[in-house]
Amino acid sequence: MMSAVNSPRELAPEVAFGTSGLRASVQALSAEVVQAWTCCFLAYMAACHPERQPDRLLIGWDLRPSSPDMVASACVAASLMGVEPVLAGALPTPALALACMQEGMPGLMVTGSHIPFDMNGIKFYTPEGEISKQDEAAMAAWPLAAAWYASQPYADFAGWLAVVQAQSGHASKALQGYRERYLGCFSGDALQGLRVGLYQHSSVARDFLAELLPQLGAEVILIGRSDQFVPIDTEAVSSDDQRQFADWCRDYALDALVSTDGDADRPLLCDGHGNFIPGDQLGMMTAHYLGIKTAVAPVSCTSALESSGWFSMVQRTRIGSPFVIAAMQALSAVEGAVAGFEANGGFLLGTDIVLGGRIMTALPTRDSLLPILCTLVASRGGEGTLADCVARLPQRFTRADRIRSVPAAVSTDLLARCADEAASMWRDSFMSGIGRVVQVDQTDGVRMTLEQGGIVHFRASGNAPELRCYVEAGAVAEAEALLAVCMERLRAHVAAV
Repeated sequence: MMSAVNSPRELAPEVAFGTSGLRASVQALSAEVVQAWTCCFLAYMAACHPERQPDRLLIGWDLRPSSPDMVASACVAASLMGVEPVLAGALPTPALALACMQEGMPGLMVTGSHIPFDMNGIKFYTPEGEISKQDEAAMAAWPLAAAWYASQPYADFAGWLAVVQAQSGHASKALQGYRERYLGCFSGDALQGLRVGLYQHSSVARDFLAELLPQLGAEVILIGRSDQFVPIDTEAVSSDDQRQFADWCRDYALDALVSTDGDADRPLLCDGHGNFIPGDQLGMMTAHYLGIKTAVAPVSCTSALESSGWFSMVQRTRIGSPFVIAAMQALSAVEGAVAGFEANGGFLLGTDIVLGGRIMTALPTRDSLLPILCTLVASRGGEGTLADCVARLPQRFTRADRIRSVPAAVSTDLLARCADEAASMWRDSFMSGIGRVVQVDQTDGVRMTLEQGGIVHFRASGNAPELRCYVEAGAVAEAEALLAVCMERLRAHVAAV
């Protein structure tokens, strides 16, 4: 066991918080690193809530091949701290977050979300919900507990791993609570008459959705189950994936195609033609269906949010669920319901609402299920097909893509040059043929409004060594063309440095 470090940040600097949760390579997330972070989380929780010393820790995980080993290491760490590990099983991240709130205990979710299988991560939850950016910074510098220094990283590891593997295929109390949340607020015929394709791949929610959707009346066609981890990113759906979605919708005569990312906190929804519906459009339609008038969204979401006229207040934030949650909390005094959503489709319910005659409690963390259900129900409520519902939105369209394995220094230099007015000649040259920049927003990365009305947003990912590009335009074809030329320009720049 190493002893020359004072905090988890010093132990493994490459393991760091991104937009939501820790992220790193599987190699970096060793047994002792996972133990260190778990010990520090529990010690931090005890210090911040002295009146409520944590005696249990709820632990869930996704279907990545590396997740069970990490869960076993977290169980060892909890035991060292005198805290009982409670295994929630393989389940959606929002299900774990809900259970933490209902049971009044902290929790952690071992998941890398949408990033490739050779990476993984951990998301932390208090009994009040997802941890904040302030919590993240404090935990990263928190002194390592004496129990960690005195331990052996593999003590009891094999025994815990066997328990984790045995429980992976069993439904837990936490998952049942998540199921009841939706069965209680939507009727048994809410999706009656809809033929829905469920793209299962390696989503941790694949079996859960296969059971739940028919309970709400849908005819469900199971598609694309995979034993290999599939990194579905709902902010960067590839053209190959979109063609596959269109083929499935045609071949199976579907009204809609649904799926999620790996840990099921981001939805993926396509209309009956296989057209992928961007997450910010899903968020808008969900909030409108629920009667939400105060909305919080990152700067990467479509400007249709303001132009729709559906919301009396719109608050913009940096990208990442902790920023959305902090803004929702700041608006807690606002009369009426508050909700947030992101361009990835994750929907965050900031206040309790009444739905189906019952109270649905707040769930201030990304959720994929609420936007899927609300949008599907709306599409059969006399308002036309799902495609018709999307067509009635203000005509602003977003698209996004990314370049992987971009060194942080390269991304930082590019963003600085695009933002620095003193370097406007460089920016004008870089954007030549794309459009003249008339406004720059540095809330998160560099978001450039073009003279002809388009928007180009460059940002370094907070989860991985990636450079992301978001665009917005007044027509689908314009958005796709704008994204294509921006990505071509970015690739050339990255290759040249």
